[in-house]
Amino acid sequence: MKPFVSIRLAQTKDKSPWDSYVIQHPRGIAYQFYAFKEAIQKVYGFKGVYFLAHAKNRVVGILPLVHVHLPGLSGSLVSLPYCDAGGMLADSVDIEKRLLEHALAYSNKSGINRVCIRSIKEFANIDPCLTINPNKARMVLQLPKTSDVLLSSLTAKVRSQVKKPLRDGLFCEIGGKKLLPDFYKVFCENMRDLGSLVHSFEWLQQILIAYQNRAHVGIVRMPDNKAVAAGIILCHPKVVSIPWASSLRRFNRLNPNMLLYWNFLNFAISHGYREFDFGRSTPEEGTFRFKKQWGAIPQFLHWADFKTVQPTVRIPVPMAGQLDNQVLSHRKLAESILSKTPVALTTYLGSHIRKFISL
Repeated sequence: MKPFVSIRLAQTKDKSPWDSYVIQHPRGIAYQFYAFKEAIQKVYGFKGVYFLAHAKNRVVGILPLVHVHLPGLSGSLVSLPYCDAGGMLADSVDIEKRLLEHALAYSNKSGINRVCIRSIKEFANIDPCLTINPNKARMVLQLPKTSDVLLSSLTAKVRSQVKKPLRDGLFCEIGGKKLLPDFYKVFCENMRDLGSLVHSFEWLQQILIAYQNRAHVGIVRMPDNKAVAAGIILCHPKVVSIPWASSLRRFNRLNPNMLLYWNFLNFAISHGYREFDFGRSTPEEGTFRFKKQWGAIPQFLHWADFKTVQPTVRIPVPMAGQLDNQVLSHRKLAESILSKTPVALTTYLGSHIRKFISL
């Protein structure tokens, strides 16, 4: 006989058992920690709708969701915004289905039109052909026991690119929130160059506060101490994820980004982590090739939208192919305009607008 499973909204007192479940689950990742909810509610003001499944007084499943919406609009429940994946973790496929159905019912009752699930794997016994996103692959490297083994596995070209910035006097430091101002300067300029809006400084600061010793900032500096590349990593006991990394284009010839990633990889190996998640990329584009050269293997993400205007609808709409040519054209135009805008203005706009863009 199957034990009775109850599902309810998680509360602050549930933080410890929630995080313990994320740690022990084989599909757990850093984005699913309760700290993400704390940070997003404090800075961006969006409600974290975190469902906890219980059976026999123990956690048997979780589903973290955030209600992302423009003022006055219904918006969406997203698992999870601003990162590659969130999704549900559970002891069984049946509990995954229960969590998803609970989220759909909650969304419908609350007048929220959409539930968006982003997962590293297929989920809830849904045909994976309906959820797999062929345009977005998570690049994951299985880490060896030592940095020397990793270095020897790289091509001669990559090894040379790692060593070049050191020969030129560049150096890297890894620390905490004291490094965030330098990170943010690099981040804002790089996002402007890419034609993208940047997250607010307060959001990143709160992430570092909420994640505590599970979050680290890396800075690559010139000999004169100028920051030219920077990144933030979030750590789960099994896998290190890098949600934000940037370098200044005018220093590309010095390969500061190679030194940044090498130091993050060395940090992960020396602290006993088993995997390094480079984040999502579009197959065969520049960032995909950059991550692949380190030995990372693509794992296609599973993203799906569920429309909740009709409570009986259970079939997801695949994310792949949802953007038509007109939308893509408008996006490219916006990116072109933003890339030519002063950094101070794009930073100001991003601080007020970026939170409404869930990707």
